[in-house]
Amino acid sequence: MFKKLGVNVLAMSIDSMFVHKMWNDDELSKMVKGGIPFPMLSDAGGRVGKVYGIYDENAGVETRGRFIIDPDGVIQGYEVLTPAVGRNVSETIRQVQAFQLVRKTKGGEATPSGWQPGKKTLKPGINLVGKVWEEWTTDMAFDK
Repeated sequence: MFKKLGVNVLAMSIDSMFVHKMWNDDELSKMVKGGIPFPMLSDAGGRVGKVYGIYDENAGVETRGRFIIDPDGVIQGYEVLTPAVGRNVSETIRQVQAFQLVRKTKGGEATPSGWQPGKKTLKPGINLVGKVWEEWTTDMAFDK
């Protein structure tokens, strides 16, 4: 799905490429048909993790972070989770689609919480100030 969106996905941890291979062969390939569909990079020493603020020097580990970086190299969104909490790939895809729409419209459209492709967007501007609730219809509600 990420390829269809024109998105590059990379996984990275402080583990070696050998640990990544074992993790993919012994675990991920049993959960994801064909194994992990994107490169897993090694951040030995946590140099990249330090830049993104996810490397814990005292413990010598990185927390789990997901970063959405636009074509200009600007971080548009990120999420950091403790190892005990899993990630939601569907939500990542939804967010990438939302960021792409906002970028395509040069900020002329905004995606409300829970927005899905094809659903109503908001038009930012002075006319929206104090009236977001009027636009926030049951179609936009994220608990639907």
